[in-house]
Amino acid sequence: MNAATAAVSAVTGRAALDDAFPAELIERARAMIPTLKGRARRTTLEGKVPTETIAEMKAAGFFRVLQPRRWGGYEMHPNVFFEIQKLLAEGCMSTGWVYGVLGCHPYELALFDDRAQAEVWSDDPDMLVSSTYQPVGKVEPADGGFYLSGRWGFSSGSTHCGWVLLGGINFVTDGPPDMRTFLLPRSDYEVIEGTWDTFGLQGTGSFDILVDRVFVPDYRTHKASDGFACENPGQLANPGALYRIPWAQIFVRSVSTAAFGGARAATAAALEIMQSRVSSNTGKASKSDPFLQAAITRAIAEVDEMEMTQRATFDEHMAYAERGEPIPMERRALFAYQSSNVVRRMADLADDMVKLLGGRAIYMSSPIIQPWLDLMAARAHVANDPGNRSADVIATRYGDQPGFTFI
Repeated sequence: MNAATAAVSAVTGRAALDDAFPAELIERARAMIPTLKGRARRTTLEGKVPTETIAEMKAAGFFRVLQPRRWGGYEMHPNVFFEIQKLLAEGCMSTGWVYGVLGCHPYELALFDDRAQAEVWSDDPDMLVSSTYQPVGKVEPADGGFYLSGRWGFSSGSTHCGWVLLGGINFVTDGPPDMRTFLLPRSDYEVIEGTWDTFGLQGTGSFDILVDRVFVPDYRTHKASDGFACENPGQLANPGALYRIPWAQIFVRSVSTAAFGGARAATAAALEIMQSRVSSNTGKASKSDPFLQAAITRAIAEVDEMEMTQRATFDEHMAYAERGEPIPMERRALFAYQSSNVVRRMADLADDMVKLLGGRAIYMSSPIIQPWLDLMAARAHVANDPGNRSADVIATRYGDQPGFTFI
């Protein structure tokens, strides 16, 4: 047994045997909030999560939550993953966003052919993988695989990763276009730093990826149709209930859940400002403002409501998976719609608080402004647009197939 294998065995044994371990992981994330708050301004200015933050999250075991046990992961209930993400995002929403994206990729990698999993994890179970699923790559079929080339945007956390997942469509087929995710090692692509200049989520380092016609073997691709049908090659090696959940259901929540932390941070900041603010124009104390009280109360109540919905969603997913039953399509459509609404609702809640906190609240030094900006920026992700999901909620109620199959 080599050192890497020994480390895997030790970690897996702890996760498998100790029922208290999920709660311990969540408390580790909670303990990081002050540190992340202290680094938040630096993260924003540098345009990426600091290397030491990534190292601390690795050491805490956060990136192993959705990783298969056979590779040293914990293979835990998704709610553990999302609770960790919310807490990290409360300290710094950019950090929580990057954790959500990088931390969910072990789930998709578990669905790939086992040879792909071995290439990524056999030497380093802590290897991180970034992504950009935009289907913009040029795909050329070849013997045993494909040639891939192109330029993709929005690869969050890419400077910290040794592999990348890229979207592309093979149009040279006998049937409908074949959408796939292509897995490439760091030697086969370039991260173009300096390509992420935004008003919010600045610290996610979501840089462009450039690929100059490289060969990708077939086993290092994942068919979108397999993900939709929940019939993935990796499930032969990873037969646990966790990996029977539709991949899209994990991913869409990974890009909406950081908003919970951002909304918590915004609400805490509003309470802090409210406590001592007195308008220099009217002389009125904010803590006596019934409109501000209503806005903050609404934020507290609605965030709590959305959290309960999220937890219930994955409890239901796991119940179906553990019984070996497919989750009904109308439930999948509804869950995706609910996830797509989270960021917009929380951005609106934060906006309602900001506009009642006076001129000083708009300074970059104000504790509410960065979470507010981050929430506004997070609305731009395609998975956070409910307009893409509404029709499928109705269609599946009539027994029709969804039009948007990443569901």
